[in-house]
Amino acid sequence: MNKRYIARDVDGIVLLNKPFGISSNAALQQIKHLYQARKAGHTGSLDNLATGLLPVCLGEATKFSSFLLDADKAYRAECTLGATTTTADAEGEVLSTASTEGITLDKIMAVLPQFTGKILQVPPMYSALKQQGQTLYKLARQGKTVERAARPVTIYSIEVESFVENRLTLQVSCSKGTYIRTLAEDIGHALGCGAFISALHRVRVGDYQNMFTYPSLVELGTQGGLPALDTLLIPIAEALPRFPEVHLNETMSTALKHGQVVILPKAAPEGLVRLFDAEANFFGLGEYHATGKLTVKRLLQQA
Repeated sequence: MNKRYIARDVDGIVLLNKPFGISSNAALQQIKHLYQARKAGHTGSLDNLATGLLPVCLGEATKFSSFLLDADKAYRAECTLGATTTTADAEGEVLSTASTEGITLDKIMAVLPQFTGKILQVPPMYSALKQQGQTLYKLARQGKTVERAARPVTIYSIEVESFVENRLTLQVSCSKGTYIRTLAEDIGHALGCGAFISALHRVRVGDYQNMFTYPSLVELGTQGGLPALDTLLIPIAEALPRFPEVHLNETMSTALKHGQVVILPKAAPEGLVRLFDAEANFFGLGEYHATGKLTVKRLLQQA
């Protein structure tokens, strides 16, 4: 299948189980080619050594990737206790080692509560964040370290899945912007022995947990072609369930599509809303204001 790549316009979201050892961009390119999509993007990268759910947006869905990026997430994280590394994961060089003798499950359970709820995290140097126009991981590769401001994140829950020898496996549910590598480091520091991430799997993004491996998608495409693959695409409107629906008549829909402001008293709670026309077709995101004004935030391309 897809021996000859002919780009097409296809819209929707593929829930990919990113494999170990490749970048999120490489995984994205595989899906883009498989679906013969003209345009593709993802909703937040996973490190090369991480696996798990990577929503890949195709076509018009790329316009809404930033809103999907804001979704809460859940991970299974294996932390190796007794060492720290330059990258806070298994890819980095060992910085320090310490004995884990005396580290018990009770001690671990005693420190975890300080990392739940609203906390502050200092982003790692090996991250894609930019500071004064420079990407942190590029500076880190040059051996440079710069001050990073702590950022607020929310850890909804941390549960111990297993603790065998010096390997601690955690189930973590958290808000956007949370660095699990930093969480592992901080837990290791609290235990007095250090820690780094030795395996990481993202199990959920927003309400989505089911995901497909690339080989299974290739097999489906081989058997049923692009129509079979398209059946797995999540429509854009369904991928934004946390935003209320607002249904509009033809006049109001047309006005919004032309960038005009619509007055719609008591239409929805203040904030972002999904816009549907008179025929119940989703056509974008709007923002509803307390004054009753409804403005455009992001629109699908109009035919």
